[in-house]
Amino acid sequence: MAKSGTINYSSQRDAFEGWFQTPLGRALLADQRAQIDAQLARHSGAHQLLISVSHRLPLARSTDFSMRMMTTPHWTSHLPDGLVVCNPEELPFPSESVDLVVMHHTHDFSERPHQVVREAARILRSSGHLVIIGFNPFSLWGLRKLMARRQQPPWSGRFATANRLEDWLSLLEFEIEASSSHFFRPPLKGQHALDRLISLEKFGRRLHLPAGAYYCIRAEKRVLGRTTNRIRWRKPKPVSMPVAGAMGSSSAARRAAEDSPSRYQD
Repeated sequence: MAKSGTINYSSQRDAFEGWFQTPLGRALLADQRAQIDAQLARHSGAHQLLISVSHRLPLARSTDFSMRMMTTPHWTSHLPDGLVVCNPEELPFPSESVDLVVMHHTHDFSERPHQVVREAARILRSSGHLVIIGFNPFSLWGLRKLMARRQQPPWSGRFATANRLEDWLSLLEFEIEASSSHFFRPPLKGQHALDRLISLEKFGRRLHLPAGAYYCIRAEKRVLGRTTNRIRWRKPKPVSMPVAGAMGSSSAARRAAEDSPSRYQD
């Protein structure tokens, strides 16, 4: 089995996109779309950004945001509007400029998953929200990854644990609002088999089992926004200082003068 450090994740993004066209991939993507729509039903703002392995896997399309953007790692002709070609490790957005960031398996297929999370945290404004979707290693899907002989998507992904992502977010001063796992059907290829196991999906949701194929983490950025204070230069006011002899002598000096004989006395 190839080690995760020898996998070229950039070259596997197209294969991962193709896997989502299989019956298993379509069922998983439909479940993820429904979950994200439920998580973000009450959120609104100005700028939303989806960081995904492909622009052909749109998510969070029903949110109430003025501008919805999406990244893609490769440039192709006839790209739709609102698409930014960039690497998830280096996002071309100003710091604290986005209200919502959704990461769809981005850290699962990245050579530097921690940097991906760090970049998402950088561009989020204070009180902004981050939603992360990743494969759950503590599931039947994680077991399938361990048994895979050939490291092909999605089994070539990192499958980082939800606890690790939550630790990273805590270090970046995020507050975890919700963390749950979903899609309890086993990784079977046939559509008929997936349909027969729909009852297993309902059972897992009802018991809130942590053994779903993927986890969904929603966190809020708690870092205080930077404020720029303009320096106002004030003209100093003149301060009156007492001058010797200007306001008369002190009482002690007057008493000394009265007690002593005058130098002009006969």
